[in-house]
Amino acid sequence: MKKTPNFDLESQYTGIVVGIDEAGCGPWAGPVVAGACIFLNQNNLGTLLNLINDSKKLSEKKREAIFEQLMQLPLDEFRYGIGIASVEEIDTINIGQATRLAMQRAVAELNPTPTIALVDGIRKPILPQQVIPIVKGDQKSYSIAAASILAKVTRDRLMHQLDEEFPEYGWRQNAGYGTAKHHEALKHFGVTLHHRRSFAPIAALLK
Repeated sequence: MKKTPNFDLESQYTGIVVGIDEAGCGPWAGPVVAGACIFLNQNNLGTLLNLINDSKKLSEKKREAIFEQLMQLPLDEFRYGIGIASVEEIDTINIGQATRLAMQRAVAELNPTPTIALVDGIRKPILPQQVIPIVKGDQKSYSIAAASILAKVTRDRLMHQLDEEFPEYGWRQNAGYGTAKHHEALKHFGVTLHHRRSFAPIAALLK
């Protein structure tokens, strides 16, 4: 039985295939981040392929290690883009549209320009490429799985930085998700500029 993820989806298409995934749709605070990854040469990746997986199935330590290995790959083997949509954009255009915007920004960073975009889940960003949504794509495609790792590590690092400014909310541990500690901190310390005011729990506290 083949290990998943793999390159089966990528191999179905001619041209340059990019995998796209996001991190941070659900949290109450912080931006949403998207990753876009192209494996230009699949033959020289060695043991790295045995490590890449859906970021949710990896520990923080493993995600960080894979992230650093991806960053060290030569340009003729791997290209990537990272896109971010801010809290202000999330509150203005809603989280779904902000996620698509982050994906567009990630793809815009890529050179060479991909011809096919495999996107995790059901959200289809408006891109010049043919866009193919893949349910549970981060468990099926190496490109999407790598994108999920880039997005998750980048966002976690951003939340760690924000935690230094606002340690009361526990963002280093909860990444802005609505944990009990986060909720209690909101009641005691109030809403910060990094909270998503369009999200129901935050909007309720502001009333």
